[in-house]
Amino acid sequence: MGEYVLEMRNICKAFPGIVALDGVDLKVKPGSVHALMGENGAGKSTLMKCLFGIYHEDNGEIWVDGEKHVINSTKQALDLCISMIHQEQHPIRHRPIMENIWLGRFPKKGIAVDHKKMVAMTNELFEKVGLSIDPRTLAKDLSASTLQLTEIAKAVSYNSKIIIMDEPTSSLTENETAHLFTIICKLKAEGCAIIYISHRMEEILEICDKVTILRDGKLVGTWESCVLTTDMIIQHMVARDMTHRFPPKQYIPASDPILEVRDISSPIAKSFQNVSFELRKGEILGIGGLVGAQRTELVEALFGLRPIVSGEVLKEGKLRRVRNARDAKRSGFALLTEERRRNGILGILPILDNTVIASQAKFSKFGILNEAQRKAAANKACKKLNVKMPNIQTLMKNLSGGNQQKVLFARWSLTDPDIFILDEPTRGIDVGAKYEIYLIMQELVKQGKSIIMITSEMPELIGISDRIMVMCEGRVAGIIEDAAQFTQVDIMRLATRFMSVSKTGAE
Repeated sequence: MGEYVLEMRNICKAFPGIVALDGVDLKVKPGSVHALMGENGAGKSTLMKCLFGIYHEDNGEIWVDGEKHVINSTKQALDLCISMIHQEQHPIRHRPIMENIWLGRFPKKGIAVDHKKMVAMTNELFEKVGLSIDPRTLAKDLSASTLQLTEIAKAVSYNSKIIIMDEPTSSLTENETAHLFTIICKLKAEGCAIIYISHRMEEILEICDKVTILRDGKLVGTWESCVLTTDMIIQHMVARDMTHRFPPKQYIPASDPILEVRDISSPIAKSFQNVSFELRKGEILGIGGLVGAQRTELVEALFGLRPIVSGEVLKEGKLRRVRNARDAKRSGFALLTEERRRNGILGILPILDNTVIASQAKFSKFGILNEAQRKAAANKACKKLNVKMPNIQTLMKNLSGGNQQKVLFARWSLTDPDIFILDEPTRGIDVGAKYEIYLIMQELVKQGKSIIMITSEMPELIGISDRIMVMCEGRVAGIIEDAAQFTQVDIMRLATRFMSVSKTGAE
């Protein structure tokens, strides 16, 4: 074995209208964690898909353990001990998690599957990565974060020499992230190479040995992580000064509320209970809290996706009964969901349909759609939000995460809502695209729209919000009237407020 377990040399890949990779090199040493960074659309995922056999490079060479290989399928990649943990999970939801892990590799007893041995193999694997889950649990009964950890266990089960981790912590809590880092350190010690894709700068500088940065499909360079800072990484990624991570505020929210939520509760005991707050016209109200604080459940109830058993919701002083998404849309609400790929975008449809789908009635007469009007509206909305795309007929799944999110903003802008509900609007989006999303949000509130924003990123919560409501275990722990005057410590204290009370009571 040479100095490098992996060498990708002069990799080029083009799609119709787009050069995704232009002569990219990547060299990874065994027993190291190598970060791959860049804005959305920089070519990170395309490069890794070439390595994993999902795409085939147009030009260039791939060398594994000093030998040149042509990788035309994921099976070939796995045979070379290369595995990949994807950002988006697609488990077989109604089958046990052990079957998801060993799919295509079931242990046999004669011609039958040996379920007893599969349970034992899975338990042994889970013990190795520090998971305590019954192997027979159905995938649908596991949380997104637990599924992510089982995907990591699955990658380990291949005895991989190279593991590609694409945004592995996007759905993990702080404790689960710390657990993941423990697993990574163990894999490093065993000589495994990790290629780590993430937009979280602090994680990169903490866990990675080297950092390779791509921009517009080209290699910017590779550095030892110890010589980099967050500002340096951002500057290399976006080729412009990003000292100010958040745009300066150029608006003043009104004092009168557009939305009043009074003592609403969910019928489910462990969900949100007795929540009250106001949303002012032309403001960004941030909602903070830890995983399990019931933030998503609360905003889904406001949008009619979950029942409210008691309490009142008033918009512009009038009582509103929102029983479904159609009622919510008629009442002037818009919702950008937490998982855009799961329940936001329609990946196999073009940008055109994704943009106008919530406002089709505007372009229909006697049940017949006016295609010219649809195209004109979609083009205008996407151009206004600077969506980077070859054309309006491009499939949605082929856009970067930041551009997908901008299309969702365009979709809802066509319905002319008063209140935008944004659940983790910048999750999985690079710093450059985040800044563009922030500018879109600020433009909306300058127009008199109001925004409710859920985010788990503390700097974003403080940097973008006018006021902050912090939730803990389904209740409002406190409302911060001036976000700029509070620190992350203050917010975290509120986010654990009722946890400490319950623990004290129990003792």
